[in-house]
Amino acid sequence: MTADPNALPLSIRNLTFRYRIREDAAIDAIHLDLHPGELMLVAGASGSGKTTLMRCINGLIPRSYRGELEGEILLYGEDMREMSMAQLSQKVGTLLQDPERQIVSSYVLNEVAFGLENLGLPREEILPRVDEALGYLNISHLRDRETFSLSGGEKQKIALAGVLVMRPSILILDEPLASLDPASAHEALHLFRRMADEGISIMLVEHRVDEVLAIQPDSVFYMEGGKTVYQGKPAGLMAVADYHKLKLPAEEVMQRARQTAAPVYAPVVGKDGRGETLLEFKHVSFRYDSDLPLVLYDISFNVNKGDIIGVLGPNGAGKSTLVKHALGLLKPSEGDVLLQGQSTRDKTVAQAAHTVGYVFQNPGQMLFAPTVQEELAFGPHNLRMDAETTAKNVDWAVNTVNMAEYRESPPLALSFGQQKRVSIAAILAMRSRILMMDEPTAGQDYWNYRAFMDAILQMPGFDAVIFITHDVDLAVVYANRVLLVSEGRLAADGRPQDVMADEALLRRCRVLPTSLLNLNLKHLPRTGRFMRAEQLAHAIG
Repeated sequence: MTADPNALPLSIRNLTFRYRIREDAAIDAIHLDLHPGELMLVAGASGSGKTTLMRCINGLIPRSYRGELEGEILLYGEDMREMSMAQLSQKVGTLLQDPERQIVSSYVLNEVAFGLENLGLPREEILPRVDEALGYLNISHLRDRETFSLSGGEKQKIALAGVLVMRPSILILDEPLASLDPASAHEALHLFRRMADEGISIMLVEHRVDEVLAIQPDSVFYMEGGKTVYQGKPAGLMAVADYHKLKLPAEEVMQRARQTAAPVYAPVVGKDGRGETLLEFKHVSFRYDSDLPLVLYDISFNVNKGDIIGVLGPNGAGKSTLVKHALGLLKPSEGDVLLQGQSTRDKTVAQAAHTVGYVFQNPGQMLFAPTVQEELAFGPHNLRMDAETTAKNVDWAVNTVNMAEYRESPPLALSFGQQKRVSIAAILAMRSRILMMDEPTAGQDYWNYRAFMDAILQMPGFDAVIFITHDVDLAVVYANRVLLVSEGRLAADGRPQDVMADEALLRRCRVLPTSLLNLNLKHLPRTGRFMRAEQLAHAIG
């Protein structure tokens, strides 16, 4: 069959797929059309079928994921089942949620050129196309960098360049904002809008619906339980979407919450930030090598019992480097870090783990056990907890992150979002005094991340919680203290109401106000504190 140049870029009819290991269909009777230059938001909670749909479109189903596939997928009128993966890759480009899974080369130039090399194109054609892709994304300065040295946001942009260099006409973006700071996410969304306006058809899978709506997507495809709930213009989504499951604009949530009873949230247990000092940073500076410049500059602050600290700042600011010092994974080049009064220079990481539990940004760096159950029991066992305590902690942890049904599943076979929840649960089960989480909500749907954050903070067990996040609203809702990190320096440390009221400071640190932050600041003189939109609806009448 020859492709019809007048046909739609993508046409799906009655698409149903059931994985070989599952009884129920992951997607059921999906109908969908994607037009030239259309930017389509694909929304839905975890497990709604979004990833399965994307795998069908980019050919991973049925080539890599086996099961029963029914229905029809046409690319420009051509049945995609008759196309090779090489042909597909030049029509459909996919940006994965986790850039670590997509990057295969040691250097940026080689990474971006990888797909073209696999097509056997000559070097004199490859290099100009690589430079064109890097220039289009304004990242030409990364051309000769080693990929391992890049920040998470930079890796995401390099992975996107590797897709764009193939010049696909259809682009699938799977949670592309997950690793990006607020300003970078804002820039990325406007880039996607520009790409669509220039003719690329884009399917954007994203949990941060409120942010995507700001760039006026042309259409929305909303799924639940593998079925289509809504398909049409963005305005119609508000009438059918559950604001507990999708992150909608704060004003919309407040208006709808007024029609329901006032929500009741359990009080946060013992979190007032006025207790004993657990962790001290004393004039900490750090460089990875004596020949390299400093990454952290003269940072001092304490963590006290009762603190819930949100650490905000741009990609590459030094946030992850900072918190790794608390566990002794890194040692200061200058200054000192004291954990319960003792220098981390004198503690092993295993000893520090009794006090600090650390959840890595990339779950693949943590997970190794054959089952989720064994993964969660590993830490308590190493801390010499008895069998009864271990079982109790594992039960609490796996239920807190809503992963009980996956106890016997291999962690590394789960989705990125599910792996993230398992990595959090593995640290929860250890019951350390300080819980530190690096991007805990990356790849999580709105309902799940609220559920486990509520569970963590409303149950006794942790004396302090620190989370690095690009999600400003996470700090608005949960933090009683905010650290703002920029260019390796501590730019601010204080109450969220104080730090986040300084818009000029936030923007200098590439942190952008959200609809929820703006709504809270507007009503702060009446409320005296930050709240969820649902609470605000009833607090201000």
